[in-house]
Amino acid sequence: MKDLTEVAQKFVLHWGEMGTRWGINRTVAQIHALLFITESPLDAEEICEVLGVARSNVSNSLKELQNWGIVKVVHLQGDRRDHFESMKDVYEMFRVILAERKRREIDPTVLTLKTCVSEADGDGMENYSKQRLKDLLDFFETTTNFYEQANRLPTKAAVKAIKMGDKFLKTFS
Repeated sequence: MKDLTEVAQKFVLHWGEMGTRWGINRTVAQIHALLFITESPLDAEEICEVLGVARSNVSNSLKELQNWGIVKVVHLQGDRRDHFESMKDVYEMFRVILAERKRREIDPTVLTLKTCVSEADGDGMENYSKQRLKDLLDFFETTTNFYEQANRLPTKAAVKAIKMGDKFLKTFS
């Protein structure tokens, strides 16, 4: 990785590895990491050069990051190329990622569970199996409801609640 410090390389490589564990393409995650730690926006060619990745891979990865809503196009005066930058507010970035994961992963699961629960009686499914589906649906609906309530908090209030940690949890002990 050209022109990155050893620490920056370590971070970019690790973020790429973590991305694969989260179901994200390694290059997508590495580009995000690079843009996140880079102060100035980068164009696609700079990203290719620094990461040693093919232009087509960078283009597709940048589109994916824009679809997630965590990278945006920036135009610099006197330069016709598109430049890209990551969201810088860590908490806001993770809120966007959580919302997108919910939309892509949790919402379809809840819909499928609702359909399965409603169709289970006519399907001849055993009571035990029906109850397992109902319990799972209840879990997803409860946690989704909690997420939606928490997500309505302004970022500053959400950060304050998160940092309360043990104090918050002790109120339920």
